[in-house]
Amino acid sequence: MGETVQALVIGAGPAGLMAAEVLGAAGHAVLLAEAKPSPARKFLMAGKSGLNLTRAQPFDDFLSHYAEAAPHLHPMLAEFGPDQVCAWAEGLGQPVFTGSTGRVFPRAMKASPLLRAWLRRLEGQGVRLRTRWRWMGWDGDRAVFDTPDGVRQVQAGVTILALGGASWARLGSDGRWADLLAGAGVPLAPFQPANAGLRVDWSAPMARVFGQPVKGVALRAGDGSWHRGEFVISARGLEGGGIYPLTRPLRAGAPLVADLMPDWPVDKIVQRLSRPRGKASLSNHLRKALRLDPVRLALLMEFARPLPEAPADLAGRIKALPIRHAGPRPLDEAISTAGGVCWDAVDGDLMLHARPGTYLAGEMLDWEAPTGGYLLTACFATGRWAGQAAARRLAAG
Repeated sequence: MGETVQALVIGAGPAGLMAAEVLGAAGHAVLLAEAKPSPARKFLMAGKSGLNLTRAQPFDDFLSHYAEAAPHLHPMLAEFGPDQVCAWAEGLGQPVFTGSTGRVFPRAMKASPLLRAWLRRLEGQGVRLRTRWRWMGWDGDRAVFDTPDGVRQVQAGVTILALGGASWARLGSDGRWADLLAGAGVPLAPFQPANAGLRVDWSAPMARVFGQPVKGVALRAGDGSWHRGEFVISARGLEGGGIYPLTRPLRAGAPLVADLMPDWPVDKIVQRLSRPRGKASLSNHLRKALRLDPVRLALLMEFARPLPEAPADLAGRIKALPIRHAGPRPLDEAISTAGGVCWDAVDGDLMLHARPGTYLAGEMLDWEAPTGGYLLTACFATGRWAGQAAARRLAAG
């Protein structure tokens, strides 16, 4: 059983929703197919702790966070970057504010109000949403879906694939599309975890600080620069915004080093440690002389024992503490993924060379970016770019 539509968008995450909006605004009839029972599940999950839409900073600084993918994404982000994301959210009736670090959030601090407004806009444009429609590939020119009503086929004038990466499968990004595209001759780079927690095999005494945040610490992976940000000690390792930006070098095997007192120079630490400690244990001496909180002290004890007695040597450990780890958490536990469809598989409009009239958007493409608004902005921008190109193709007949 089949049907014919002007535009087919497969995947109702941020990139797919944006592509559908652009096509709908251009007056085209859009069918939006989503494998899950409801749209944008990962988007909603990201918004539970405050939806970080984008980052307010100079454009060149913003673009640099996309590393080697920056030249590919540049034109898309130049047209729909941080300023445009803010204006778009406000246009949906969701005012935004900028935090002290430049992160931009809806004032509601949740994704659900914005998503509801977005879906109302799409409905008003005539976009038809079909849920529980899992894409199974193509039969000639027709897209094939497994649906609650059996197998369905759709013939579309243009198709946009926005199927996400390969993490958080339970929310829809399971990467199962990769085999389908590979079978169609589309080159792909292997999936890898991005923005992921770090696996650490703790000793038993560390259990007393599980769940505790680590503040006031700087981290460095390999030869990179020092990075400051809060993270959490969990039973499985280290999690949080202070760790995620280091995933790229860490998954390549770079060593991780922590500066437990980045605001103190070495000589100040040596001076404090040189004070007589009397009958106090070395750990109590550290706590009193340096005002080390229990979490940082636990990390020092975990990775620096046996602690050197000489103040200069101990200060050196405090300023450059090696963190033993077993690499990033598994792929499905990562916030996002690197890898996906290679850039040479698409043209400047994000259209597949192997299937003219089929476009890609979002995490399906081989790019990665840190959390903090960069991920979402690029998903919005690529979805908009692909939607505009698809609309032009339809208009040209």
